[in-house]
Amino acid sequence: MPHAVDSPRVVNISDLRRLAERRLPRAVFDYIDGGADAELTLRENCRVYDDVILRPRNAVAIPECDLHVTVLGRRLELPFLLAPVGSSRMFYPRGEEAAARAAGAAGTAYILSTLSGCRLEDVKAASTGPVWYQLYLVGGREVAGATIERARLAGFSALAVTIDTAVSGLRERDVRNGTKELLGRSTWARLPFLPQFLARPRWLAGFLSDGGLMSFPNVVIAGRPMPYADVAAALEQSTVSWADLRWIRDVWRGPIVIKGVLTGDDARRAIDEGAEALVVSNHGGRQLDGVSATLRALPEIVSAANGRAEVLLDGGIRRGSDVAKALCLGARAVLCGRAYAYGLGAGGGAGVARAIQILRADLVRTLKLLGCASVGELDRSYAEVPAAWLQYK
Repeated sequence: MPHAVDSPRVVNISDLRRLAERRLPRAVFDYIDGGADAELTLRENCRVYDDVILRPRNAVAIPECDLHVTVLGRRLELPFLLAPVGSSRMFYPRGEEAAARAAGAAGTAYILSTLSGCRLEDVKAASTGPVWYQLYLVGGREVAGATIERARLAGFSALAVTIDTAVSGLRERDVRNGTKELLGRSTWARLPFLPQFLARPRWLAGFLSDGGLMSFPNVVIAGRPMPYADVAAALEQSTVSWADLRWIRDVWRGPIVIKGVLTGDDARRAIDEGAEALVVSNHGGRQLDGVSATLRALPEIVSAANGRAEVLLDGGIRRGSDVAKALCLGARAVLCGRAYAYGLGAGGGAGVARAIQILRADLVRTLKLLGCASVGELDRSYAEVPAAWLQYK
C-alpha cells in the first residue's frame, strides 16, 4: 500500500501540510507552522510572490530543462537546498538524518541546525550530497568552537552563521500550546497539555521509541548534551557579533555563509568580514515580526553584494514558480524550510522526497511555460517587479 504522501491527491506543499497537521500533536505542528507575534511577516513571506508577475516567451520548444546550479563551488542538481530546521527529530524519528538522506538522493544540499536532535556525524553520513552546518553560539565560544571543529572533521562543506537571534521571537502558538510547561519539571503544570500528544498515538510511539524528549548532542556543555529545556536561555546568551566572525573563520577555515541578512548595509558588512555567501532571511517570520518579506528585500541585497558574494534566499517557498521568481530577481539558489518540514512531519524521508519531487516538477513546468531552458538563464527580463522594490536606501 503506498504511503499517504505518495497518494495522487498530494499535488502540492499545502497537501503535505494538511497531512502533517493530521499526524502531529498540536504543539509540534505549530512549532513548524507558526511565526512570531501577529505572524505578519510569516504570511507576507508567502503572499509577496503574488506581486511578481512572470513574463513568458511563448512558441518556444523546450524538450528538457537544466536545473543545476553551482553554489560555493559545488554543483547541485536543483536550485533549492534544504534549510536548517531545528528539532526535526520531533517531527519524525531520526528526522535530520531522513531529510539529509532525501536531499542527497535528489542531488542537493542539506543544512543541519545546531539545534538538531541527531549527531552531526550521523547526519553527514546519511547524505550523499553536500551538508552545511548552521551555527548558533549556544554554550559560548569554547563549546561552539568544539562543534565547529567536529563539523570540519566530519566533512561539512560550509558553515552558515545565523545573525538574527539576539533573543528568541515570541511564538504565541507555543505559549498557548504549553511548550514551556511541557518542558518544565512540574507534572501538574504539564497535565492540561498532554491530551494533544495522547491524541496522536502513532506519532507518540515513534517519538518514544526514538528516545523521547531530546537533548542537543551537538551542543556539549560540561561533557553533556544541552537539554531541550535550556534552549531559549542559551540563545539569549549567544548573540553573534561581527567580531565573532573573525575567530569563527580562524577555527572553521572554510566557506562561511551569513544567514539573516535583510539590508544592504548588513550585506556589505558581512562580505567585508569574509562571507562568501549571504542568505536573505527573516528566520521564516519567527523572529522580528513586521520586517520585510525576503523576496522584497532580495533586489537590495543583490545590488549591495554586487557580485562579491553569492546571494541565496529563504522564506515562503511553496511552489516551483516561487523558486523561479527568486532566481529571476538575482538569487543564486533558494533554501526551503517549511516546505520539506511539512513532508517530514507527514511521512518522514518519503515525505521529504515527495516535497522535493513536487517543487522540482513545478519548476520544470514553470520553465517550459516561460520558454526558458535553464535556471541559469532566468533574469529580470522574465519577471515584472514592483518599482518600489528597486528603490534602495
